[in-house]
Amino acid sequence: MRNGSVQHRSFYKVLVANRGEIALRVMRSARQLGLGVVGVYSEADRDALHVKQADQAVRIGEALPVQSYLNIPAIIAAARASGADAVHPGYGFLAENEDFAQACKDASLVFIGPSPQAIEAMGNKAGAKEIMKKAGVPVVPGYQGADQSDDVMLAEAKKIGFPVMIKAVAGGGGRGMRLVTEAASFPDSLRSARSEAKAAFGDPTVILERAIQNPRHIEIQVFGDSHGNAIHLGERDCSVQRRHQKLIEEAPSPAVTPELRAKMGEVAVAAVKALRYEGAGTLEFLLDQSGEFYFMEMNTRLQVEHPVTEAITGLDLVELQLRVARGEALPVKQQDIRFSGHAIEVRLCSEDAAQDFMPQSGRMARWQVPDGIRVEHALQSGSEIPPFYDSMIAKVISRGASREEARGRLIVGLEQLTALGVTTNQAFLMSCLRHPGFAKGEATTAFIGAHRDALLAPRADAAFDTALAGLLLYVASPRAPSWRSGRSLSATFPLPAKIEVAGQTHELEVTRERDGSYTVATDGRPDKFEIDHLDADAIRFRHDGVMDSAKFLRDGDRLYLQHRGIPLAVIDLTLAAPKAATSNGGDGKVRAAMNGRVVAVLVKPGDRVTAGQPVLTLEAMKMEHLHKAGIDGVVTAIDVAEGEQVTTGRVVAVIGADQKTG
Repeated sequence: MRNGSVQHRSFYKVLVANRGEIALRVMRSARQLGLGVVGVYSEADRDALHVKQADQAVRIGEALPVQSYLNIPAIIAAARASGADAVHPGYGFLAENEDFAQACKDASLVFIGPSPQAIEAMGNKAGAKEIMKKAGVPVVPGYQGADQSDDVMLAEAKKIGFPVMIKAVAGGGGRGMRLVTEAASFPDSLRSARSEAKAAFGDPTVILERAIQNPRHIEIQVFGDSHGNAIHLGERDCSVQRRHQKLIEEAPSPAVTPELRAKMGEVAVAAVKALRYEGAGTLEFLLDQSGEFYFMEMNTRLQVEHPVTEAITGLDLVELQLRVARGEALPVKQQDIRFSGHAIEVRLCSEDAAQDFMPQSGRMARWQVPDGIRVEHALQSGSEIPPFYDSMIAKVISRGASREEARGRLIVGLEQLTALGVTTNQAFLMSCLRHPGFAKGEATTAFIGAHRDALLAPRADAAFDTALAGLLLYVASPRAPSWRSGRSLSATFPLPAKIEVAGQTHELEVTRERDGSYTVATDGRPDKFEIDHLDADAIRFRHDGVMDSAKFLRDGDRLYLQHRGIPLAVIDLTLAAPKAATSNGGDGKVRAAMNGRVVAVLVKPGDRVTAGQPVLTLEAMKMEHLHKAGIDGVVTAIDVAEGEQVTTGRVVAVIGADQKTG
């Protein structure tokens, strides 16, 4: 039988069983308490910042980077080798794994988190809902049965009524979760959810829930200690999501009144006490439009979005975790907690919002964070963004006396942040924050879906950005004369160029005028620029009487440009050979849309397929992505195998055009 108690004792060195920004975040608070810190890493992370900044670091894997951080024996061995006497799991990976918590205890290591028993009880969504129902907490109606057969699951979904949610019984973060609107698409969604859950958590079991339309996603931060104390630290609103994953979080919620906060907090604290829970945890609820709330799940760990709670309470949540793990009583009582101001966090992700949030990997050529705003990250210029992990690469957090002040500061912070070399959702985040619906505090979980076109709309001055890109390609070209201020005695003539911006090709001409200015004619539109100053990575210029500036990076035929916070990737096609025309598989070749791992091949050579039919599934950054046939025809070749790692653009399947005649 699993030992349910938490092991308490003093510890002096903490091994952080995680990577990236959360590893650095934990190390920071541990050091403030005078503790030593140990990092672990897969071979893919050998040069990562969390490795460089740890007092010691131990390699725990080589071939499969994700599996390295899931290797319990290797992590326990790393703690022994480094002399660590406590382990902090961060979030993700093994943070909610009761076997890991028990293994730490068996190895006489203090696990900085709740007991294995509590993790086991609340880590299973089906079991957690039953516990909450018995405690009188309202839960979302659904099916949590042991019979997982396809026929039973479909029958139960029909009983619940569409739309329904399929959810992995283990884990979180949107993995293994699918919204199904009709019975016909249920079997494929069920298969995909199970596959993703198995890959992410090692358990393909799922539950079904009624899909509550346009709810708010509200979570309550809780803490318990070994002395019987339990508190809540208010709510966070995590409604702005894509792919069922949080993108923007804030505290307090614009939709939660003091009365509702007290009610939800009372329910959450009662649950903590009933479980005799120790450490940090979060109870997640759906809040419908009538003000009713329903329990979804409990996360038995620190949350990604914990900084917004820290910002409005003044508490260090990681420090509280460490103190509770040492057996100390919580230093604050419920009546001592004060909420001050408003905080908003955005998740900066390496993904292309315009391409259905497709994960992106590669080299972050230039990375600079602004002063005066909190940025949690583990990046530096030249960092590699690998395809193996979650796409979140940083968190940007602002605080203000009011929600509007916090929103304004966050927009300015994102404008000043520089991330060049890998496509990110930086511009999309600013678009969300500026949207009138978000500004008014009206965003629900349907926000991105309802406003997607407006959020992804090109900027009104996109033509100007193209002209600026043309100017920079000219003045930053090694073939161009060095820029000097003042008039020129040289003869002027237009230099033709061809560039690609956001998938669109533009013809342009750049002319250095005798007065020292530049004229850029883009698709027939002239723009005049005067350069005040030009560095290797920044330009200050005047256009239409306005002095402005931009950051840039020239890398071969690529130009990365950031103007007013909006990053652009520009390709210089002037000297490029014409590309063969292909159209999303219209030539019969199915190409990998990203670097990733093949998790399922859904057809075989000889199969007849129709356009739009799923052919295989790739997993990248812990999310699955279906690849579909571009034409009707017969599969003539499958060029990959399940488990194989592929690169962007690789041909993974070939379909011969259908030659049937009527």
